[in-house]
Amino acid sequence: MNTGIKKSALNTIELEARSIAGLEKFINDGFEKSVETIHKSMGRVVITGIGKSAIVGQKIVATLNSTGTPALFMHAADAIHGDLGMVQHDDTVIIISKSGESPEIKVLVPLIKNFGNILIGMVGNKNSLLAKQCDFLLDTTVEKEACPNNLAPTSSTTAQMVMGDALAICLMELNEFTGKDFARYHPGGNLGKKLYLKVDDIYPTNEKPAVSPGATLKEVIIEISKGRLGATAVIDGENKLTGVITDGDVRRMLEKINDISSIKACDILNKDPKTIQPELLAAEAFEILKEYDISQLIVTNTSGVYLGILHLHDLIREGII
Repeated sequence: MNTGIKKSALNTIELEARSIAGLEKFINDGFEKSVETIHKSMGRVVITGIGKSAIVGQKIVATLNSTGTPALFMHAADAIHGDLGMVQHDDTVIIISKSGESPEIKVLVPLIKNFGNILIGMVGNKNSLLAKQCDFLLDTTVEKEACPNNLAPTSSTTAQMVMGDALAICLMELNEFTGKDFARYHPGGNLGKKLYLKVDDIYPTNEKPAVSPGATLKEVIIEISKGRLGATAVIDGENKLTGVITDGDVRRMLEKINDISSIKACDILNKDPKTIQPELLAAEAFEILKEYDISQLIVTNTSGVYLGILHLHDLIREGII
């Protein structure tokens, strides 16, 4: 192994970790007032910056929007060439800058102040124009960049990112933003599915294998094979569940009994199968399957009426697992 590469990587991690730890002393009145101001605001959060700070700003905007705080990004260079029109009267503006002295920032600060909007500065230089002119300061000063020349934004952008996360999570908690709210904004992908996809959204496309308690072994095997779910429900005349027979139950029975000519469904059924109701989340179904190390759940309503079967493969296909 090249020890120089390893040493450089570890040094980068150490410096950036130190920059994050250093933020603890900056969670102060300025931070608290920034959170309270945004929380009470009737407008949106407009975040702006230049260079690497602009990229961090876009990430913070995405995090705020996904956790219940309306936000938008405005590039500082474009802001002074027309994009300032997106700032509305009730909006809170956050300017992100390490130096707080970039030419675009120097032009932008007085314009925002003249608009009358609350200005929050996320800045790593307390003596800068931005730090002195903002209404509230989010201090992201770092001891040293991870760059060996102490130039490329590394530790400073990490600190900005974490400060933005702290801001978003505080607002999320003040807004009492729940998992259900999160699901509304994340309908796509596996994460969204875990939060909103219900059993009822999956099982109806499956076959609905079922036999009566008096069904022959041949009828049971045919029904299990036809459904391709590895099991069949056993139901009474009112379509209520009385048990389940899996392919494993059939195999175990064949190992124990030589004369199978008189075997009926009622002789080998499991009278206490694991069931689930259709309105529950698919993620909850997976937890049950995992807990009991089984492959199928019988879907029933509150009255015990058989509705269908949910298989482990359904959850894999939907990305729940």
